[in-house]
Amino acid sequence: MTEISDTMRTTTDRSGLPGQVVLVLQGGGALGSYQAGVYQALHEAGLEPDWVIGTSIGAINAALIAGSPVQERMARLREFWKRMHRKPAWTVRTAFPDFNERLSYWTTVTHGISGFFRPNALAHAGEAYPLGAEHAGYYSTTPLRETLQELVDFDLLNEGGLRLTVGAAHVRTSRMRYFDSRDGTLDVRHILASGALPPAFPAIRIDGELYWDGGILSNTPTEVVFDDNPRKDSLIFAVHLWNPEGAEPTTMAEVFNRHKDVQYSSRIASHIARQQQTHRLRHVINQLAARLPESARNDPAVLDLASYGCQTRMHVVRLLAPQLEREGHTKDIDFTERGITARWDAGYQHTQSVLDRMPWSGEFDPLSGVVLHDPPFATAVAAE
Repeated sequence: MTEISDTMRTTTDRSGLPGQVVLVLQGGGALGSYQAGVYQALHEAGLEPDWVIGTSIGAINAALIAGSPVQERMARLREFWKRMHRKPAWTVRTAFPDFNERLSYWTTVTHGISGFFRPNALAHAGEAYPLGAEHAGYYSTTPLRETLQELVDFDLLNEGGLRLTVGAAHVRTSRMRYFDSRDGTLDVRHILASGALPPAFPAIRIDGELYWDGGILSNTPTEVVFDDNPRKDSLIFAVHLWNPEGAEPTTMAEVFNRHKDVQYSSRIASHIARQQQTHRLRHVINQLAARLPESARNDPAVLDLASYGCQTRMHVVRLLAPQLEREGHTKDIDFTERGITARWDAGYQHTQSVLDRMPWSGEFDPLSGVVLHDPPFATAVAAE
């Protein structure tokens, strides 16, 4: 991972930004180290977010950022991901290039990750064994609870300096619920709920209701910014961990890998397209209202219709985690130091490139309420 010192930090002129800075973080397990690299580049540029939104591992990274003093955020992120490293008991020299990765995978499956999750032996007592609603999962996330309570200052998180929103799925109703520090007090349960992916992890109870990982309903919570009230001009860094585009699979391994990408990329392209259309219509309403005579504009019925208009503009900068060489469908539990470091460094480099280009600068169609800045899809990179 790229090291950072206080002397490396620069200050970005925020007066040149198109609005509030929002960091949106997808869910994706071990792939979330890419998000830490993205934040590092923003941090070095002095471009601290005003609002962080996350689901699953994105919620964990978001909580580490929002629940730490600015000068300690990188240290807390580094400490968390250091604890996530799956250190192999031994490395085997073999002619099979994927052997050690497979060994790491099975070690994680059977033993868990210290500081994150550990096996729940009773889950193997039979599918009908009465585990209880808050323990029905193949693993316990008690270690993650302890890690978050140690690394996240929830008092600071709730002071309101940096807004935090995390998404979770309401188990009974299948509805998405966004917990927002602007509207209420968040604690460790809200972060755990956002990452309670079944059947691996048990649901988390909050105010008498059970919640699962928000990624099973919406793994890219950019919608929160678009639907916020009141809406604000925004520069949104949407950090994606799953590739929405990919080659046709020809083997079962490729089928499993592509299936996960399709499942968790959350139809982001069509979602953004709908938002672009919606915000364009809002701008059209403003233009039409401005062309009416003043007497008509002051009519109560016209005022009500004109209220559907909006002048805000959202710049969405999409950052996409790369595919590592030989990665497969188990990439989201690739907690090897090799995988974590490669993805962290990629996030750092991709974000530096975007900050150098500043694609949100310049003139844009006045009717465009959502402007998408979409870099080329990341290609496979080697992990040293």
